[in-house]
Amino acid sequence: MNIEFWQWVLVIGSSLILFLLSPLAKTTDEFFKAVHKRKAPNTMVLTGSLIISWIFAKSITNAANLGLDFGIVGGVAYAGYYVSFAVAGLVIYKMRTKGGFKSIHHFLTSKFGKPAMAIFSILIAIRLFNEVWSNTMVIGSYFGEMGSSNYYWAISVFTVLTLAYAIKGGLSSSIFTDVIQMVLFSVLLIVILWQIFSIENFSANDVITSGTWSFELGLNLFFAAIIQSFSYPFHDPVLTDRAFISSPKVTRKSFLWASLLGAICIVLFSVIGVYAQTQGFKGQAAVEVGKAFGVVILLVINFIMITSAASTLDSTFSSFSKLLAVDLKLGKSLSFGRLSMAVIAILGTLPVFFNAEILSATTISGTMVIGLTPIFVFWNLNVPKLSFYLSIICGLIFGFMLVFDSFPEALMFTTGKYASLLWVNIWGILSCFILYFIPKLLKLKT
Repeated sequence: MNIEFWQWVLVIGSSLILFLLSPLAKTTDEFFKAVHKRKAPNTMVLTGSLIISWIFAKSITNAANLGLDFGIVGGVAYAGYYVSFAVAGLVIYKMRTKGGFKSIHHFLTSKFGKPAMAIFSILIAIRLFNEVWSNTMVIGSYFGEMGSSNYYWAISVFTVLTLAYAIKGGLSSSIFTDVIQMVLFSVLLIVILWQIFSIENFSANDVITSGTWSFELGLNLFFAAIIQSFSYPFHDPVLTDRAFISSPKVTRKSFLWASLLGAICIVLFSVIGVYAQTQGFKGQAAVEVGKAFGVVILLVINFIMITSAASTLDSTFSSFSKLLAVDLKLGKSLSFGRLSMAVIAILGTLPVFFNAEILSATTISGTMVIGLTPIFVFWNLNVPKLSFYLSIICGLIFGFMLVFDSFPEALMFTTGKYASLLWVNIWGILSCFILYFIPKLLKLKT
């Protein structure tokens, strides 16, 4: 069987089917707010959309690789990021019902002014930019080595085809296709796990006993993920855009369910890495397991990557379009929204031609925005506008410390991989809280 041929069939075929099934947005409400026949998404639709739009191709790749490195502890550690849904769901529910805010930008503009909203917009634009390349790189890796012609062709074709159906319906297309992609993901994951657990020398006990519950072997990442979950969701418009399209109660219920079910999905996918660990595999866990089980399972894993990457990519295009058109009010027409999708698709693909790290797109950007934590946790507390800038700048400084590996080792009290990530976030979040409250304690007015 020609594996490369069938990989192309999956990419092109699935994209064309989604293009044909996607609704055509004829109004700005359909394109930017996912309003369909004057109805907002219900709990089941919104929950599925949230989960699949956050189960990125890079996320399940990382989950599998962490399972390979740390056993089930690695999967649980990465699943810690899904606390973000619960945090965002509860906070935004209060912001909508008690504060009357219509969006994150509405909140920031009302409380801290337009300059604060502009800075925030830059942060989330960077986030969306990262989402494009970090997911398409995963697709490319299934077609060839980084830098090969097949690698670049796969990324280019996949991006263009996903852009096509995203342009057709905007956020309506994104949420509609999310439901299909979530069903496919669930079925395909069951198929893979069934295959793994059908192996005689591998059982659930092997999964449970894999790994060591220590900071050095996974818990550094787990606690860093929990800390970042109080800021991380608010700089992700893919998540927050979905927090304002249904009723507050439906939204809260959907976010809480997504937190639980999304975490379970990530842990289950890390089982692939755990199996790879027991077999002594090296490299990309999901790829190696697929190869070991033969062409059919490898194609199933490929299809999971394609569906998860497509769901995130179309959501990224929709969120960037809404950011420019609705939040920043740079243009309200459908043509402007569609053009902005094409722009982020092109710009977001450029890093593919450089040696970028997939996991860094999550961990580093998550650290740089820890300054958002006090801003949203204490959203209803009256503080001077200066508090916003002090907290944001503080988070950025600690983020750059992580990037340039310049954080003092004397302030790290654990060792192993991700120790610097954990302690940069611990000290960073404490510093952000202190700086956020200083202007209020000093009774400053600016």
